[in-house]
Amino acid sequence: MRICSTFSFSLPKLRLPTTFVALRHRNYRLWFIGQVFSLMGTWMQSVAQGWVVYQMTGSRLALGTIAFAGTIPTLFLMLPAGAVADRVSRRSLMLITQVVMMLSAFVLAALSATGTLQVWLIALLAFVNGIANSFDAPARQAIVVELVDDRQDLMNAIALNSTMFNLARIVGPAIGGLILAGLGAAWCFGLNGLSFLAIIAALLGMRLPPATPRPARQPLLQQVASGLQYVLKDTVVRTIILLIAVSTLFGLSYSTLMPVYAVDVLRVGETGLGILNTAVGTGALIGSLTVASLSRFRRKGLLLLTGSLLFPLALLLFAFSRSFPLSLALLTVVGLGWVTQVATGNTLVQTAVPDELRGRVMAIYTLMFFGMMPFGSLLAGALAQALGPTTGVAICAGVVLAFALMVFLTIPALRRRET
Repeated sequence: MRICSTFSFSLPKLRLPTTFVALRHRNYRLWFIGQVFSLMGTWMQSVAQGWVVYQMTGSRLALGTIAFAGTIPTLFLMLPAGAVADRVSRRSLMLITQVVMMLSAFVLAALSATGTLQVWLIALLAFVNGIANSFDAPARQAIVVELVDDRQDLMNAIALNSTMFNLARIVGPAIGGLILAGLGAAWCFGLNGLSFLAIIAALLGMRLPPATPRPARQPLLQQVASGLQYVLKDTVVRTIILLIAVSTLFGLSYSTLMPVYAVDVLRVGETGLGILNTAVGTGALIGSLTVASLSRFRRKGLLLLTGSLLFPLALLLFAFSRSFPLSLALLTVVGLGWVTQVATGNTLVQTAVPDELRGRVMAIYTLMFFGMMPFGSLLAGALAQALGPTTGVAICAGVVLAFALMVFLTIPALRRRET
């Protein structure tokens, strides 16, 4: 905390470039640092968990099933969780969810270290994490507006959220692959548990203003319905959410098959698996920094179009690649296109929604991201099992590309959208 205090004192004297201007706010700076370390641990666990499941079962479908168990709670809990995030302290809600996920990681580490870890236990703990994440995600999306004192920096803060995620995605899988190969999965799970202390400390150290008035204590379902009605009435917001849903359902599911590509297609082992994930993170980091740099660029619809087409095109080419260097290059473009689409879509939605509906609308947005993942994971696993990983990924990428083209040809208002 002493380091953070010094940083807080000296940083406002600097003239930050536009790309990082949101870091001049103390609360956001704490958030950024804490999230980077916590997300690194999460990616380390993700790499180790996928590897352990595939080594224990040899089943591609099992990979999809575990991912399904970890994300299925969002289908039932994300929307009411968004209403909860509009009614209670978002910081307090996040402290609870972070502690739950930390304890889950420590249990996973203990089971792995003692040799008692089984696939059904991994699925159960993934399910518990899914419940916690259902409440954490809308609060995490909505709290950003409370962390910057100047609303002009809000779009930059949203883009830097993607930067922190993808910075962790570069470092986390790379370290996770090395630790997995050298020390074993238990260390990856244990270090992930410790990494949650960073974001817990950051949340406790924030100086937030007095709680803003929350919506009237209407029945929870009525509050959820208000958020849904807003999304259904706004054509651009509704279309962006649908675009993210299709990209997640069909496109993002390729990540479930990464262990298959590492072992059976490219034959690069666990270290190569970490490098493949790092390539995606590298491209995503480039994309998020680009979006952050263009936070004052008004034609966000054009930027959304670029990411929405670049992501499936690169993924389609990756499906047929048998060269490790070429696969790394293509995955870099995949990451760049994906985060450009998601970060720009997030920015357009956040700048359109009123504050009193922010938790509920962002819950719907996040639901389309996390809620589609369990079905996408099962779909990817089933297609890979029946047709092979190449055909499965190619079919999914083609669907995403066709939908993106249809959206931007039939809804020109989205392509011309400005902020």
